[in-house]
Amino acid sequence: MRLLFLLTFLFVYATAFTQTDNDRLLHELDKTLEKKSEYVREKQNRIDGIKRSLSQLQGGNVFPVYLKLYEEYKTFIYDSAFLYARKLQEVAYRERNPIRIDVAKIKLSFVLLSSGMFNEALDTLNSVRPKALPDSSKIEYYAVMARTYYDLIDFNKDEYYTARYRARGNVYIDSAIQHSNPGTVQHMLMHALQNVKTLRWDSARTDFEYIINRFRLSDPQLGVAASTLGYIYLKAGDEEKAIHFLTRAAIADIRSCTKETLAILNLAEILYENGDVKLAYNYVKQAMEDANFYGARHRKIQVASIFPLIEGDELNTVEKQRKLLFLYSIAVTVLSLLIIIFAVIIFKQIKKLQAAKEIITAANNNLQEANTKMQEVNVKLMEANKIKEEYIGYYFNINTEYLEKIEAFRRSIDNKLMAKKFDEIKYVVSGINIKKEREELYFSFDKVFVKLFPEFVPTFNSFFADEDKIVLKDGQLLNTELRIFALIRMGIHDAEKIAKILDYSVNTIYSYKARIKSKSLIPNEEFEKKIMDIRAI
Repeated sequence: MRLLFLLTFLFVYATAFTQTDNDRLLHELDKTLEKKSEYVREKQNRIDGIKRSLSQLQGGNVFPVYLKLYEEYKTFIYDSAFLYARKLQEVAYRERNPIRIDVAKIKLSFVLLSSGMFNEALDTLNSVRPKALPDSSKIEYYAVMARTYYDLIDFNKDEYYTARYRARGNVYIDSAIQHSNPGTVQHMLMHALQNVKTLRWDSARTDFEYIINRFRLSDPQLGVAASTLGYIYLKAGDEEKAIHFLTRAAIADIRSCTKETLAILNLAEILYENGDVKLAYNYVKQAMEDANFYGARHRKIQVASIFPLIEGDELNTVEKQRKLLFLYSIAVTVLSLLIIIFAVIIFKQIKKLQAAKEIITAANNNLQEANTKMQEVNVKLMEANKIKEEYIGYYFNINTEYLEKIEAFRRSIDNKLMAKKFDEIKYVVSGINIKKEREELYFSFDKVFVKLFPEFVPTFNSFFADEDKIVLKDGQLLNTELRIFALIRMGIHDAEKIAKILDYSVNTIYSYKARIKSKSLIPNEEFEKKIMDIRAI
């Protein structure tokens, strides 16, 4: 049970790791595609440098330089590769060098093979005499012959001719392997290719994995090895590893500016079958660009066989996305309109609430103002009631005293009349002291007023500078000036009434008031208001 669980865990982990690694590689491929023009520019600069060196030879040994230019162009631009292959032939025939003539034919055959011109390639190769060639050229000759027959299998896909083509291809690949040095990358690559073409998939996979993991390959070599290994994994049904190695091959091809390649096309086809139409469309476009850039008819036909399918699905996907986006835009528009409508409603409600709040605030302010005024009125009423109570008592006391005096005066007159002491009646009448009676009246008023307004005199004096403050004599509660403003505080503002109460003329009252106000620190028009603000107890 534990072993089964462990194996399941390892399988899931390995699958997740592979997917993560493939995502990283695909991202790296996208980044490499962004730098594609830089790699092409670097290669073009390198080619321009070789061409400049060619112009400096001035009729010297141009064959090696043409050979360099051919090697640069053979997987880059078909027309240029064909041109320099023909130039190699022209120079070789002009020099009457049979080895160089055969080398030039091999180079031309490779270009013809890449463009799908199999008959022309075979005609050219059959005119080569391999026995006279050096081993390096023999290996290349046999490898191109083997590839020609192997490519015919893929091109014709005819069961009758497949066996014949494979047999001939195997013969030539055997010859190429025999002339190569064992343990070299070239030897290992051809041996691995032989295993692929003889359908020995496990051996081929082992060979290519060994080559990729043990050798430091150039980008063109890695492109070939990784692309073929991806094809092997695809045949085995392991799409994740197929994607892995095809992606590595595509990256290597871009870096080496190899336009004569199928790695990115095969990668696009797998991704398309897995449902990743967007990425597949991007890569198949790159494959079509490479085929057009290289200019070989054979590769254009291969790309064109799958390009319309992927492009059609991509267009369908874009159309679906466009329709979905249109629906989303309608939904967003409707939601926006609803938001605007709700915003307007909310804004109106807020305005109403603000208006209601202002009304409530104004009502509260009015209510507070009314309460304040009511409190002031209540204070004044309480004050008036207090004053009224005090002065009613004062009034009854005064009246009682005067009634008693009148009663005593009446009895005295009656006694004098009964005794017929008429002369003494005059003395009784003259004994009434009006001034004293008035002073007693004022003193009684002062006493009651000071009792009601104990802070009147200090508050009154606070309205003046120190030298102008009123200083009362001993036993004196109010003087004339204070008494005038005491009557005003009691609510008697009429100067004539004040003059009658205090037994002064009206002008005298005005003079007192004017003199007091002129000394005050308070403006004249506010002085009496300040007097009225003095509170009773």
